Amino acid sequence: MEPLTWTGSIAILNPLLMIALVALGVSIIVWILGSIVLPETPVVVNIDGTINADTGLRGLTQIALRYSFFACVALCLAYVVLGILMGTSAGIIGAISRQFLPVWMSLIILFAMSIAFKRKLGLYGKLFDSPIGMIGFGLVMFWVFTGIFGALDLIVTHDPLAQVSGMKNKLPGTPMPSTEDGTYSWYLLGGDNLARDVFSRMVKGAWIVVQIAPMATIFAFMVGITLGLPAGFYGGRLDTFLSFLANLILAFPVILLFYLLVTPEIVATGVPNYMAAVLFVFPILFLCVLLNSRFYTRPNFRTPLLIGVLGIAMWLYLSLISTDGYIIETNSYNIWGLPTYLDLFNIPGGILVVFVSVVFVNSPTVFRIVRGLALDIKTRDYVAAAQTRGEGPWYIMLWEILPNARGPLIVDFCLRIGYTTILLGTLGFFGLGLPPESPDWGSTINEGRKLLSIYLHPALPPALALLTLVLGLNLLADGLREESLKD
Repeated sequence: MEPLTWTGSIAILNPLLMIALVALGVSIIVWILGSIVLPETPVVVNIDGTINADTGLRGLTQIALRYSFFACVALCLAYVVLGILMGTSAGIIGAISRQFLPVWMSLIILFAMSIAFKRKLGLYGKLFDSPIGMIGFGLVMFWVFTGIFGALDLIVTHDPLAQVSGMKNKLPGTPMPSTEDGTYSWYLLGGDNLARDVFSRMVKGAWIVVQIAPMATIFAFMVGITLGLPAGFYGGRLDTFLSFLANLILAFPVILLFYLLVTPEIVATGVPNYMAAVLFVFPILFLCVLLNSRFYTRPNFRTPLLIGVLGIAMWLYLSLISTDGYIIETNSYNIWGLPTYLDLFNIPGGILVVFVSVVFVNSPTVFRIVRGLALDIKTRDYVAAAQTRGEGPWYIMLWEILPNARGPLIVDFCLRIGYTTILLGTLGFFGLGLPPESPDWGSTINEGRKLLSIYLHPALPPALALLTLVLGLNLLADGLREESLKD
């Protein structure tokens, strides 16, 4: 069986793409230089009140930049579409495009539905009025769908942990030495130094990020909001004490904190499990206070609602912090948790430690943001009106201040997922927390860098995946910020 080339029978598009990329690069350079050297484009106001702008050299540069960018995007779409239709005949790009077919279909359906109903979807719908936001959202959802479908084994071509004899450090497109029934015939992105499929490990690594980064950020926000709102609203000694704790944590270097929290000696003492038991309580507290403040005037409805919500929340809470029936399990003692038949989740110890570490590190920053917003918003007239109506402090914090702080918090949430993704990559790169054979992007980059001067293919795919996901989150945050400022 012949090895695959990158573009196969669609290589005719390669010269066109090179021309478009060169034109785009030249346009960017000329545009940057022109914005520094050339004068502003003159604006002419017509008699009827309309405005005409003389294009000039700067205008022509912007037009060239726009069309060269559209040409690059159109050619990339052509590679993907032809790859889906032709499969391995279109080389490695075609084979990868066909493997990602469930992702492409999901993105098309999501964008079509979102654009069709964007006027009814609030801030999310307004995101589709921003080109930057749409690009960022597309990049983020690409990796979200990749992680989901990769976990369902709809994209991966091989077992990410399986080692195949003769495939060590093989180049992308190398055929398998022997193919059994149902086994994919190529290593699309080559093999690593342990003869594992780089493509499958990249896809599986996306699922690790999709699981940990958003959920850890949500928990960090629950901690930050639950403590930041009363600190900013009440002030005084409570604010001083909580701010001191936040500053104390922020004073430590992040990497040093990770080293302290995920080292085997600390894990053996059960400290991460104790931290999980404390930090995971905050979403329950937030939810209970939120519902109680909203329905405190309707006790006949509030009481059964809180009992039901609290019961389910405690079940989920114990399921999260329990592993094999124990909350804490050390060599000296054990603390019993949920029975195994009631435990909904069995989070591996390494992932739990990383999860808790990320929540602990991010919570103080969120606390400071929420505290600052609460200090500002509590002076507004609508807060004074709520106090005049006799509303309680928690009702004002959760139903007056928090909704009016949603814009900056949503933007920071997107940015913080990106920071968390980088932190996860950093932990994996240093071999902390997750198991050594884990296909997370940081570990894969670390393994590939050892032979980077000889073989580029093991380290580049996870590095590019990490780059595009963080770039997408930053662009998404920019788009959300742009649209939220228009409200």
